[in-house]
Amino acid sequence: HGLDRQARSKRVDELLDMVRLPKTLRYRHPSELSGGQKQRVNFARALAANPKLIICDEITSALDTVVASAVIELLKELQRELGLSYIFISHDLSVVEAICDEIMVMYNGQRVEQITPDKVKAATHPYSKLLFSSAPKLDPTWLDGLV
Repeated sequence: HGLDRQARSKRVDELLDMVRLPKTLRYRHPSELSGGQKQRVNFARALAANPKLIICDEITSALDTVVASAVIELLKELQRELGLSYIFISHDLSVVEAICDEIMVMYNGQRVEQITPDKVKAATHPYSKLLFSSAPKLDPTWLDGLV
């Protein structure tokens, strides 16, 4: 808003750079972009307003784990560089634990617990306990007693 054509073009290039997308993508149709590229474009659109807070609603849900991991790393980097805060909404607890400083557990539309990722084993609400205990954990020793 309020930028002349040259300034607008420069700003688009800056935003694409910020989300690690090549400038050539600016001329592509959305149907030509991958899921991860579309998420990065959406994130660049959010960054265009120079926000202090961005709400990320299931930002990695349609992405494979490699692309989701790259998006999470990008979010962390931009958070450090720009001082951003996120409200991160997700059903994927591994993603939540990877990016969040605090976790708010909701049940039936109500907040039932607020906890830090390192304290999830100490959750007190029954729903929180069930939620955190049901999340799959990678245990490299799971075969030790079987073979």
